[in-house]
Amino acid sequence: MDRNTTIGLVIIFAIFVGFMWWSAPSAEEKAARQRTQDSLVLANQKAAEETQRLEKESQKDLTVEDLNSQNDSLRQAAKVALQKEYGLFSDALQGTAEQISVENEVLKLNFSSLGGKLYSASLKDYTNYQKTPLNLIDSGKMNMGIIFLTAGNQRINSEKLFFKIFVNNEEAEANAKYTVKGQDSLLISLRAYANAGDSGNVGIDESKYLEFSYVVKGEDYDLGFGIQFKNLQAELTQEVKFFDLNFGNTLQRQEKTHKNERMASSVYYKTTVEHVENMSDGKDGEESVKVPLKWISFKQQFFSTTLIADDKFENSELHIATKTDTDPAYLCDMSAQIGVPYHVEKDYNVGMKLYLGPNKYKILKKYDLELERQIPLGWGFFLLQWVNRFVVIPVFNFFEQFNWSYGIIILVLTLLVKIVLFPIAAKSYISSAKMRILQPRVKALSEKYPKKEQAMEKQKATMALYKKAGANPMSGCIPMLLQFPILIALFRFFPASIELRQQPFLWAEDLSTFDSILSLPFAIPFYGNHVSLFCLLMAGINVLYTMMNMKNQTNTGMPGMKMMMYLMPIMLLFMFNSFSAGLNYYYFISTCITILQMLIIQKFVSEEKLEARIKANSQKPVKKS
Repeated sequence: MDRNTTIGLVIIFAIFVGFMWWSAPSAEEKAARQRTQDSLVLANQKAAEETQRLEKESQKDLTVEDLNSQNDSLRQAAKVALQKEYGLFSDALQGTAEQISVENEVLKLNFSSLGGKLYSASLKDYTNYQKTPLNLIDSGKMNMGIIFLTAGNQRINSEKLFFKIFVNNEEAEANAKYTVKGQDSLLISLRAYANAGDSGNVGIDESKYLEFSYVVKGEDYDLGFGIQFKNLQAELTQEVKFFDLNFGNTLQRQEKTHKNERMASSVYYKTTVEHVENMSDGKDGEESVKVPLKWISFKQQFFSTTLIADDKFENSELHIATKTDTDPAYLCDMSAQIGVPYHVEKDYNVGMKLYLGPNKYKILKKYDLELERQIPLGWGFFLLQWVNRFVVIPVFNFFEQFNWSYGIIILVLTLLVKIVLFPIAAKSYISSAKMRILQPRVKALSEKYPKKEQAMEKQKATMALYKKAGANPMSGCIPMLLQFPILIALFRFFPASIELRQQPFLWAEDLSTFDSILSLPFAIPFYGNHVSLFCLLMAGINVLYTMMNMKNQTNTGMPGMKMMMYLMPIMLLFMFNSFSAGLNYYYFISTCITILQMLIIQKFVSEEKLEARIKANSQKPVKKS
């Protein structure tokens, strides 16, 4: 750097400093500027505080009162927030919750304008355990709404919207009542209209709306259910091909035994390619189903609320939860979040059906959707379900038309079963009698072959003896093997049979649950806090049958078996005390008839004649096997 450059830089610096000194404000100007700056800072702080307040107001759960508030800022905040959140449907957030009632021959229904949903549903032909109306849907406790996205990326929840109610396409008056009979039907349409423009101040556009429709028929437990997007193709997002359908219900206790009803309650569903499946009975849980479903059902012991797709449901999330609730009428909560396919069209419709009714085999079977598989008839083993489907249920249905007591119908059913099995029981008894006659000879063979290494020779000699005498040591097992599927099938049928529900017989008020002749002030482990007379009778008759049967049995060589046979009725007493009175009644009369059959066979079958026949058979040449 030369001398001239250095002088130039010094001069420039001096000029800059001089200009700064010359242009510096006076003390009065500095004070004025400070006052102005402080005023701006204070104004900005106030503006920020106001903005924060408005944001907080907009983030809270706003109500109709907020929109109609006398506070201008609150009203404006509510309007801005709701317009931002609900956009096209912000005007539908304001309204009055109104209801209409519809009644057909089996259902009483109420529909609400808030959420456009079914508000309550009760069954006319049934009552709960307290003999009051049976509400499958208690007031406002069922969720039935959708969540969808608009083109502005607003997430709309239909359950927050107010709908207008139409009946047969005419606007309905609040609290109006309608009745449907016979083959008639009624169309209930609930419409949430879109705003006419971008602002909520310009009214509604009646050409654009979301509609939930229900078709109520005169004699049916099912309702047609539809979801329609009318002229909304430009307003809804075209990127998402599904919308969420929230289907849930707080189930109410309907039966006398809360524990048994809870154990029999679960979420059932049918996939489009497989059989019916269900979540664990009586347990809380959640399950994600990624395959298409045809229907989803909230099943209780004797009733169900079932949503059936015309096409299919996708990607369903199922939940069962039991919350802490002191209300004795509370059972549990069930819910399903269902993916429903959506296509952007001018008028897009999704069709479904909603079943609200009893789990009665002949009613569910007519839908041809395997809805009857919610009834536990022993579907896992073909013999059990065949006994129930082709024997027990037809017998019940046949004798129902004569208005007989169900106690008499169970008696007739038991007699029919025993008559069919009587020839086998007689043959079994004759075989057992032959075994008793041959017992001394079998004992003599044991003495002839006392050594362990002679066991094979002893076995051959014993079997040869049986063959000559025409006796079969296994024939006594055949009746038990044939009766066992029937016993298990009826064990499944009686607690699940709605036919027995609230049907009295003798001292039992309800054959579908336990009969109590005495309530105990304490609970006995594994027994309960009540005494079931049918269970006592069933255990007592089984003790008598065991005593008679043991007299007719040959010595098995297993001393513990005799004690086990006597312990079995005691075990049944504890196991069956809280079971269906109809089941205990069936086991009681079945054993009584078995004892009667045994006495009849003993009267007409002479052991002296059997022994003579055995001697005659022993002298005949044995055919080579």
